[in-house]
Amino acid sequence: MTPDAPGAPTPTKDSTMDHEHGRKQGVLLINLGSPNSTDVEDVRAYLREFLGDERVIDVPAPVRAAVLELFILPFRPKRSAEAYEKIWTDDGSPLVLSTYAVADKLADRVDVPVAVAMRYGDPSIAEGLRGLANRGVRDLLVVPLYPQYAQSSYETVAAKALEVAREIAPRMRVTIQPPFYSAPDYIEALHTVASEHLEGVDYDVLLHSYHGIPERHIRKGDPSGTYCLNYQSCCERPHPAQSMCYRHQCYETTRLFAERAGIPSSKLRVSFQSRLAGEPWLTPYTDKELERFPTDGIKRIAVMCPAFVSDCLETLEEIAMEGREEFMDAGGKEFVYIPCLNEHDAWIDVLERFVRDFRATRELVALDGGASADAHDAHDEPAAQ
Repeated sequence: MTPDAPGAPTPTKDSTMDHEHGRKQGVLLINLGSPNSTDVEDVRAYLREFLGDERVIDVPAPVRAAVLELFILPFRPKRSAEAYEKIWTDDGSPLVLSTYAVADKLADRVDVPVAVAMRYGDPSIAEGLRGLANRGVRDLLVVPLYPQYAQSSYETVAAKALEVAREIAPRMRVTIQPPFYSAPDYIEALHTVASEHLEGVDYDVLLHSYHGIPERHIRKGDPSGTYCLNYQSCCERPHPAQSMCYRHQCYETTRLFAERAGIPSSKLRVSFQSRLAGEPWLTPYTDKELERFPTDGIKRIAVMCPAFVSDCLETLEEIAMEGREEFMDAGGKEFVYIPCLNEHDAWIDVLERFVRDFRATRELVALDGGASADAHDAHDEPAAQ
């Protein structure tokens, strides 16, 4: 990866610096992650880290360990390895490769170092932070690559980044980019990509398939404990819980997308994929919808996965391959998969805006007389090795 923008004009001062406090700025893009290979043992190691996260399977540690070691890890790695083999490229994981490509394109537009990390697997968050710290970065923007807030995606990335920063670069100032599910430029990026793949396509329904989470996670995010999932229209009426409500944010992304694209509600549906057994997850389930559509006369569909910014196992294998097969076997006639944002320039526009907003905020603080309580300077020690 080439984190610094090549061919940029040489500034008279270091333009990566926050001059009020003398801190060099940088960006860390954090995605989900992937196994190091399709080998069963590599997949098992990845699943152990992923499903061992207390925010993913949020039960007491002894119970989580028992579930993993007795019911998941003896069986699932082989099946998952076979699925990864279907999407693996000669150069490796599509998700990891795409994230690096995004970082390269972003770095060509901004004059700060840009690094990549994965919440699970390699490169780790510690590697990403350590590399930036050793390049002199003391003021960091962390971008969790999840548009919507969920404890098992956005929250675990943010919490892990802050935890690792305290351990290996304790004097680094860290800013976490908020969820961007309703940001106009993100909605525009979705519309741009969809338009390119839907040109000339006559579809009955456009399905937005979001990653599923347990209903229990939605209720945990409701401070009142009485609102979320207790009313049929709970996601439509404003409520403080919606700032942490994944379900609301998914439906809001779809509502704004439909508004921008001019798609009537009769042609747009929402569903949730990738559930685990054992408890209720958000419904309707994507696989059940794909099987049901043809019997309802919906024979031609297009599918997007707006919870993912990079194509991965859940989009390429579960939807574009398995989902297509389920739909066609049920009597469907046409299935169009719309790729994720990946390295599209419209997505790089969004990330560039994140970085420029981050830097502009620092400049406003400086113009206001350095109101920040943070007193770090450019001579902080490098990251612990």
